[in-house]
Amino acid sequence: MFPRRAPAHRLATAVVALGLLGSLNTSAWASGHDPAHGPARITRVPSAAGSQTPLAGYAIRSTADVGDSAEAVSSPGYPARGWYPAGPRSTVLAALLADGAYDDPFVSTNLQKIPKSPFQVPWWYRSDFTVTDTSHRTYLDFSGVISAADVYVNGHRVATTADVTGAYTHHELDVTSLVGAGTNTVAFRIRPNDPDKNLTMGWIDWLQPPPDQNMGIVRDVLVRRGGPVALRDAHVVTKLAVPSLATADLTVKAEARNDSDRPVTAEVSGTVAGVAVTRSVELAAHQSRTVTFTPADVPGLRIASPKVWWPAGMGGQPLYDLDLTASVAGTASDTAHESFGIRDVRAPLNSDGARQYSVNGRRLLIKGGGWSPDEFLRWDPAYVEDRLKYALDLGLNAIRLEGHIEPDEFFDLADRYGILTLPGWECCDKWEGQVNGDGERGEKWTAADYPVAQASMAAEAARLRDHPSVVSFLIGSDFAPDAKIEKIYLDALRAADWSVPVVSAASDNSTPQLGSSGMKMTGPYDWVPPNYWYAKREGGATGFNSETSAGPDIPTLDTLRRMMTPAELDTLWKNPDLKQYHRSPSPVFGTLKVYDTALTGRYGAPKNLTDYVRKAQLAQYENVRAQYEAYGRNQTDADKPSTGVVYWMFNSGWTSLHWQLMDRYLDQGGAYFGAKKANEPLHVQYSYDDGTVAVVNNRHTEASGLTARVTLFDPDGTQRYDRTATGLSVKGDGAHTTALTLPASVSGLPSTYLARLVLTDAAGREVSRNVYWLSTRPDTLDWAKTDWWHTPTTGSADLTGLSSMAQVPVTATASTTEAGGTSATTVTVRNTGTGKTPALLTDVHLVDADGKPVLPVRWSDNEVSLWPGESATLTATYRTADLHGSEPRVRVSGWNAVERTVPARAPEPSVPLSSR
Repeated sequence: MFPRRAPAHRLATAVVALGLLGSLNTSAWASGHDPAHGPARITRVPSAAGSQTPLAGYAIRSTADVGDSAEAVSSPGYPARGWYPAGPRSTVLAALLADGAYDDPFVSTNLQKIPKSPFQVPWWYRSDFTVTDTSHRTYLDFSGVISAADVYVNGHRVATTADVTGAYTHHELDVTSLVGAGTNTVAFRIRPNDPDKNLTMGWIDWLQPPPDQNMGIVRDVLVRRGGPVALRDAHVVTKLAVPSLATADLTVKAEARNDSDRPVTAEVSGTVAGVAVTRSVELAAHQSRTVTFTPADVPGLRIASPKVWWPAGMGGQPLYDLDLTASVAGTASDTAHESFGIRDVRAPLNSDGARQYSVNGRRLLIKGGGWSPDEFLRWDPAYVEDRLKYALDLGLNAIRLEGHIEPDEFFDLADRYGILTLPGWECCDKWEGQVNGDGERGEKWTAADYPVAQASMAAEAARLRDHPSVVSFLIGSDFAPDAKIEKIYLDALRAADWSVPVVSAASDNSTPQLGSSGMKMTGPYDWVPPNYWYAKREGGATGFNSETSAGPDIPTLDTLRRMMTPAELDTLWKNPDLKQYHRSPSPVFGTLKVYDTALTGRYGAPKNLTDYVRKAQLAQYENVRAQYEAYGRNQTDADKPSTGVVYWMFNSGWTSLHWQLMDRYLDQGGAYFGAKKANEPLHVQYSYDDGTVAVVNNRHTEASGLTARVTLFDPDGTQRYDRTATGLSVKGDGAHTTALTLPASVSGLPSTYLARLVLTDAAGREVSRNVYWLSTRPDTLDWAKTDWWHTPTTGSADLTGLSSMAQVPVTATASTTEAGGTSATTVTVRNTGTGKTPALLTDVHLVDADGKPVLPVRWSDNEVSLWPGESATLTATYRTADLHGSEPRVRVSGWNAVERTVPARAPEPSVPLSSR
């Protein structure tokens, strides 16, 4: 997603070398006119009251290479020749990567080769903007500085690192007196980052950390213009009548601030949800007053039959608008705009002490994943939207952001798509340094840290409070804050009119005011067998598990070949004890030993890389499916129900071997389709704990007239057992019913066997199909040796019988239609074998003429299992542009089918598959 130009140079390992190399950088742009580089990128700022213009980008350079004074560097016309170009939101390393300074850091160990020394001194960020009308006031408005900065405007320092510190603190600097007509310059001298010492962002054990530790500016710096009265902090507090949803009360608040030296009368007027509001406010010189509109003084703010915002799958996502203008003597001085949704969120503790969320009076199981931004914090709105669409495709309803709280557009997208978000502070560094356990990183707080933490909380609360997708803030992660820190967080949240639940920690901890978190963080984070999830203990399906998975998620072979060298791929399947750079810097998660041992013990030793990857996809499919299925089945239990599960993680910020439902390139394998299968709206599933077959209904309305059939087979397709249950009904909102129970033993059933579950509706239409590969020999967990990251096993299921499955012929026909830049390829796959053997986990990949996956893509279904004579019709939806002019093709493979590819052009007569 981030193409790199051909390198013009390589950065040297010494900081001083940057100056020499920078002077040779032919792709850098300069501030001012540089004949070698063309005109500079200058931000043109309009004079309109209320305008907010982001700086278009920066020229950046290490302070080690800049001998000029700060006053000179920050003055218009400074000859910044040889500086590196950076976008409007960019870390230092992100800019250098875009400029071609280093090889792709997502490939092999290239990231490890980038030196750290260039990033151990401050860097300059410099940008020019123009204004034409100096009668308006001018402000710099920003957050997202990592880790701290001195700020200069037109040669004058306007803030120091003591003022501008912390990734989340918000700053507004009135620079009116310094700004003149024409070109103006703003410069930031950015201090190096250390997440163990600064309240910023770190990477814990998610990935190999970037050598610059993300130093830079990662949110927009806005140039704001306005008249004497500024309008700030505009927001809407909503109160929905629950459970009737018949009315909603809206309270509008905004701060009117007189920035002039004389008293003024401001008229604050506008509309909220289409209702007009207006009020005169008298303000002394430099006085601020909160302007409030309530249903008591504006009856129209009690809305009848409001359009209620719902999470995805529960209803629509309507949004309302707030628009306000502050005028002085009939002239607009400033404006404010916010979008908001009307919804009610509650999350009390249930009788078992678990946190139970409800939205608009309806309880729901939180089914989420842990979010990771790009490792270098590069903002790509299309890439972010693609991942959020994947979340919907998987049937998830929530994303947890442990730190790395994304820019506003992320939450705008979550609002639009109905994806709940659970932002909060991160563990294992400075954020929890005051309360971290033994062995954790993060320095203890000093007196200077408390105001930074409070300012961070105040800024994020004000930014997030109007987003209906935001349903909590977790003020702790692995550890809960102490009483002093909790108080400053809660004071900031209350002052911001925060209206949704605040949770003390993502772990089973408590704080004096909030009490118990109602969440657990009992793991696992490394491999456990599928039956683990059904036990109502540790990480099993009871309560709210805020982060958990069976660890490694090996990508597809296509992705592995993009991210690793042939030699590294050899070690991947041959050497379980060897440290894998693309797993984690953690000594606990540095290798794939636990995972590989289980893969060999259950499926048999891999014969080669291809065999290793195909076994990995089966293992990941069965495990991820079991995790979500167990939590789904138990959500309405009377005893110790499950209330939430967050897969750790939803995605990775780089090319990873673990903790991801899809890979960095958005390719999909067993983990992805296992989750998609488990989270079907109406779903039939096998229970690993008691052998029952259950039907889970995640729709709101009751389903009735259902028929469930379960059939057991030898791997060669010999049928050993068949039973049908008819007349089934199941209530909605996550209820389940037991259709039947498999017998403890079945005559003639081998150690490895297949179970096919089919659910049909009253009209006989298939509404859910689910195929399991099981063993008469169970995985045996050694619960007594459970640690924080996994539970070991003393015995493994025998799934080696799958290797004896004969190869079967699978044919496919495919055609493609296109409309409005979106293509849809429809594929019909059929098992045309004449024997009894099924085609297990048949995978369909959309590829281009060179055989490379076309990504992102959303499939109606995939990795299907077909018995002889059975077929399935699947649809892939994707951007036509992602074909890059190529004709689409469809590659069909599977556990026991030969890989073949067919064209997928416009509709044409069916043709037999031909070998690649």
